[in-house]
Amino acid sequence: MIILGIDPGYARIGYGVLEKNLKSLSLIDSGIITTSKDYSFTDRLMKIQKDLDKLLKKHKPDLVAIEKLFFFKNAKTAFGVGQAWGVILLTVAKQKIPIVEQTPLQIKQSVTGYGQANKEQLHNMLKIIFKISSIPKPDDIADGIACAFCAAQKTRNISRL
Repeated sequence: MIILGIDPGYARIGYGVLEKNLKSLSLIDSGIITTSKDYSFTDRLMKIQKDLDKLLKKHKPDLVAIEKLFFFKNAKTAFGVGQAWGVILLTVAKQKIPIVEQTPLQIKQSVTGYGQANKEQLHNMLKIIFKISSIPKPDDIADGIACAFCAAQKTRNISRL
């Protein structure tokens, strides 16, 4: 089973791709989709759609896990991320890939065993789980990996709808 985890945003979208077998869980890819603030907002949304579509075709995930939108202090940021989040959901849904949404608390609980874990604790656990020496930067990538891990922990056997 291939699981794509996504940390949504409109400037940066972090992702992690995991392969889950009966006895193992492997990190097979991770990265970031970026958009430039020099482009119009609609052009940024179109780039997100295009790049995510390429990623879905490359890895052919059986499941996509996305971090649920959380409280934002800045309304402009919240609206922008919300619109990008909608583009992400639509892009995945068009390929008929099941989607699970997870809160930051659920993700931290799954990775560290503690829902209030900080970034450093989360990163340390990801290094241990996937036997990697360092976490890719920026943090959005680690958040995408963590999101995929949380979904992998919850899934037993999911087939395409």
